[in-house]
Amino acid sequence: MKAQVKMTKRGIECVVGSRQVLLDPKVVDSTGINFVSHAHMDHLPTRNGGAILASDHTRAIAATRGFKPDRYATSAEGFEMIDSGHILGSRGLLFDDIFYTGDICTHSRGFLQGARIPKCKILITECTFGLDEFVFPGVNETVRRVNGLISDLYGRGLPVILMGYPLGKAQTLTRLFRRWMPLYFHDAVMEMNTLHASLGVDLPSGIGHTEAESKGLLRKKPWVMVAPPMAEKTKFVCDMKSRYGAITIGFSGWARSKRFPYARKTDYSIPMSDHCDYNELIEMVRRSGAERVYTTHGFIEEFAQTLRGMGIDAEPLQESNGGK
Repeated sequence: MKAQVKMTKRGIECVVGSRQVLLDPKVVDSTGINFVSHAHMDHLPTRNGGAILASDHTRAIAATRGFKPDRYATSAEGFEMIDSGHILGSRGLLFDDIFYTGDICTHSRGFLQGARIPKCKILITECTFGLDEFVFPGVNETVRRVNGLISDLYGRGLPVILMGYPLGKAQTLTRLFRRWMPLYFHDAVMEMNTLHASLGVDLPSGIGHTEAESKGLLRKKPWVMVAPPMAEKTKFVCDMKSRYGAITIGFSGWARSKRFPYARKTDYSIPMSDHCDYNELIEMVRRSGAERVYTTHGFIEEFAQTLRGMGIDAEPLQESNGGK
């Protein structure tokens, strides 16, 4: 049965026969299936109104971010949720020979396992890093480099702040660099780490920065802290540098890109992402065996063109493609 796939103001809409499926909808529909891939804010609905299909972990994290669905399910007949390896609870969705990746990462790191790719006829994939300039070093190489950097800074008595998104990358950094002590956390990271621990993730316990500072612990240098990405002139960064001489290390897939210099506003910038890089995206498409690929979220035109150059039927998903 032929599937219709289009981008609408509500989100990605798939219609197969009489069945309608909305993928990461901004507005939840009262009928059909509404699938939420994970709990990053740009993938959560802005309005309720129907049943949500998502993982338990996504539901728990989304609730802390203010989204509580009217109705909720972790399974539905004819639908298989597949771990997408992006953050805790993230899932892709396989149905009717269609696989929607959501945000996806096929390499393992920390406590997260890389996604497995099912066979499908239609693939709907994100392509955040869908340009060939975005090829990242392996996790082991990155860990060796950063451990060497921290060791050098520790030898000079300098504290280090590791910066990554508070949901996802911050927990990966916590796990990968847990050997460094004392280990502190920005309060926003501490809150999310505590939630992850309550959901069964093995993370080291620690102290939030407000408590550590109030107890004078930050004066006992060196130390490592995990914090969200922040501009170099924010009060927090300025205070950490002026009071304690802290050195910032930012982790981002955009770290080497000339297109996005904001990602390099730290003392050191390390290329590292919770998404597939360019080569992994290409390999993921090949492994799927898809006859048709729709690209979304990222360099959709460029990546679709790359796939077409490889002889793969590909089309960028955007509202002008018949959206309503």
